[in-house]
Amino acid sequence: MSLPGFSRSRDFPTLDDQTYLNTAAEGIPPQVVLEALAQYGQDKLLGMDGRIPHEQQRNEVLQQTARAYGLSPEEIGVCSCSSEAYNLLALAMELVPGDEVIVNDLDFPTGITPWLQPTCAATVRVWKSRQGALRVEDLIPLLNRQTRLLTVSLVSFYNGFMIPLRHMIDAIRRHSSALIALDVTQALGRVPLDTTDVDVIISSTHKWILASHGGGLVGVRNRCADRLTARAGGWYHLHNAFDADRLDRVVTRPGAASFSVGMPNYPAIYAISAALKYLHGLGIDAIHHSTQHLVQACWEGLQQLDIEMLTPNEPDAWAGILAFRHPQADRIHRRLHEQRIHIMHQAGRLRVAIHFYNTMDDVHRFLLALQQALQES
Repeated sequence: MSLPGFSRSRDFPTLDDQTYLNTAAEGIPPQVVLEALAQYGQDKLLGMDGRIPHEQQRNEVLQQTARAYGLSPEEIGVCSCSSEAYNLLALAMELVPGDEVIVNDLDFPTGITPWLQPTCAATVRVWKSRQGALRVEDLIPLLNRQTRLLTVSLVSFYNGFMIPLRHMIDAIRRHSSALIALDVTQALGRVPLDTTDVDVIISSTHKWILASHGGGLVGVRNRCADRLTARAGGWYHLHNAFDADRLDRVVTRPGAASFSVGMPNYPAIYAISAALKYLHGLGIDAIHHSTQHLVQACWEGLQQLDIEMLTPNEPDAWAGILAFRHPQADRIHRRLHEQRIHIMHQAGRLRVAIHFYNTMDDVHRFLLALQQALQES
């Protein structure tokens, strides 16, 4: 299935002489994102007058992110990265002894470590995976009246497993009154999102949405705004930052707006705006459906090789990432890199990430080079 209006040679000319399968770490920006960054430079040359187009771009990001998250623009905040978003979430939660937070062992440290710091009063419970998957039946015994928050990624950075979101939400609502924080960093721009009844949505901006570093996209539903207001120092998120009473009290904007504590990172905002408009123009549903046959072909090829697969054999839970392990992972990674085939390597784990700008030739070239590298080991 092709994407109407998409041209790889026009939009991604640097991919002509390489096989790039590492989007889950760093996305390759399309030309429109580079043009947007150049436009930021031109607008910055206007000095203070440049803040008018800067804010127009920020408002566009709120609109585009709201469209992706299924929220209103008033429910969107922009901070510097997903790590900042989670730390502000921890501040907003105001957890006390006796509260419990549920994390899992397939998540990136960003969503886990704020709750493990000694400053966090809550007890942390771990939803443990089995055979590379998070099973809802293993979550249910962890839920109780003390559970204040469950934080989880829709798609695991570790092995690409996509959680059964609706089934998980139903279980949480039946067995607790916990808030649900969903990290969509490894899904946004790659798979369709249905975030109905999710309380907090967080994403970084330099991976699948193909924008730049320096952005964190936060969604907080209005119904949770009073409970999820980050009372941090700053100014951009305050009602009264420059009012006559500014030394007497601090009045924080509620909900998502409280996550934008300081001067926006306008270069990143220009890039995010252009990237999201580009992806919405192609259509996220179309991106997903046009790419899954590549994931299937890559999976089938990997199954023929002498490696340890980390991604479960559950096609309905695939979202673009396939991961495997091999004792010679470091040498294999170097060998592939020498041939300009880019995948991720970390602590013996190799990870392939397939986006819409990849082709079947990319998949075949990778599998052939991997087979040769394995034969050399």
